[in-house]
Amino acid sequence: MSKATKKVVFATLIGIFAVLLVGCPPRVSIEKINRDPGRYAGKEVTIAGRVSSSFGALGSGIFQIDDGTGTMWVYSQSYGVPANGAKVAVTGVIKQGFSVGGRSFATILTETQRRH
Repeated sequence: MSKATKKVVFATLIGIFAVLLVGCPPRVSIEKINRDPGRYAGKEVTIAGRVSSSFGALGSGIFQIDDGTGTMWVYSQSYGVPANGAKVAVTGVIKQGFSVGGRSFATILTETQRRH
């Protein structure tokens, strides 16, 4: 491979890496979100931890994630509800004053993407 070809390949890889980084929402601790939910309201973030409680039916429901700094409820409309104890990373939008199944939640993450 010539020097010019190596430079083009390197520049292309750097460009792809930059695009991937820009497209990923930031991972935030639950403690930071709970401390200042207004700062994150309406923004897409990623949280990760273990499922500590869950309930749902027909592919939608709600589950709680504990990341060691705090807990947060996650509303899943399209991805199903993971089992208690499952380790997950969830991306979604922070909402305040959310109700589901007759139950109200002050701050919740509405899921847009999940990784196990």
